[in-house]
Amino acid sequence: MDSALALQLLIQGILLGGVYGLIALGLSLIFGVMGVINFAHGQIMVMGMYASYWIFVLLGIDPYVSLVAVAAIIFVLGYAIQYLVVNRILDYPEAMQVLPLVSTGLILENIALLLWGPDHRSPQTALGLDSIWMGPVMVDTSRVIAFSLAILITGLIFLFLKKTTMGKRIRAASDNRTGAVLVGINVDRINNFSFGLGAATTAAAGCLLVPIMPISPYIAHDFTTAAFIVVILGGMGNLPGAMAGGLVLGVAESLSTLVLPATLKQVVSFTLLIIIILFRPQGLFGGKK
Repeated sequence: MDSALALQLLIQGILLGGVYGLIALGLSLIFGVMGVINFAHGQIMVMGMYASYWIFVLLGIDPYVSLVAVAAIIFVLGYAIQYLVVNRILDYPEAMQVLPLVSTGLILENIALLLWGPDHRSPQTALGLDSIWMGPVMVDTSRVIAFSLAILITGLIFLFLKKTTMGKRIRAASDNRTGAVLVGINVDRINNFSFGLGAATTAAAGCLLVPIMPISPYIAHDFTTAAFIVVILGGMGNLPGAMAGGLVLGVAESLSTLVLPATLKQVVSFTLLIIIILFRPQGLFGGKK
C-alpha cells in the first residue's frame, strides 16, 4: 500500500468530514429542538448552493464571500417552512411527519429543476484550481478553506447557543418544551428560529461545497442520506457529535477507496449506519436513541 496515497486520502477525508459535520449540525439542531427529522435537508442545502452559484455568476462574488448573504436567504426559507408546514405537524405521529417534509423536499428539488435545469454546473472560482503541499501530500486549497470555515461556523453556533439569550431559550425549549412555555418562552417562535438556523447552517455548508463539486438538483438525496448517517453516528440531537460523526464518515469514505471503487463509497457509509444502529443506537457520543 502506498503510504503517501493513504495519507492524502486520510487528509482529504478529514477535510470533507468537517463539511459533513456542518451539514449534519443543522439537521441535529432541528431534531434536538423539535424532535422532527427534516427530510428536506439536502434540498435546502442545494438551494443554498444554487443561490451562491448565481451570486457568483451574476455579480462575480466568490462563494466564500457570499456565504453570509446566502445563509440569511436560506434562513428565511427555513423559517417559512417551519411556520407554514412543520408547526402544524409537530404533534402528529412520527410516521405522519415524514410525508409533508418529503413533499417539501420534492417541491424544492423541482423548483431547482425548473429554474436551473438538470445539468451539472461547476463554477471556476478564484481558488478552485489552487493546491498546497503538506509534506508529501498535495491538497486542494478549496478543501482546506472549506474545512477551516466549517470548524469556525460550528464554533460560532456553539457560542451562540451557550452565551446568547436566544441560544439559552433554544436550549430550554429543547430540554423541556412545557417548562419553557411555563416560564414565558414563545416556543413556536423558537421553533421557527431554530429551523431557520438549521437551514442557514446547511446552506453555509453548501456554499463551501460550491468550489469543490458540481451542482445539480439530484445531489440533494445523497447529502440528506449523508447527514442522517452522520447524525446517527454522533447521536441524535448531539451537536458536538454531529461534527465528530462527520469526521468519522469523511475518513471512512475516503480511505475505503484504497480497497473499493469510489462509486461504492456509500456501501461503507451504510455499513457504518447498520453497525451503529444494531450495537449502539444512541450513537458514538450519546444522544437520544
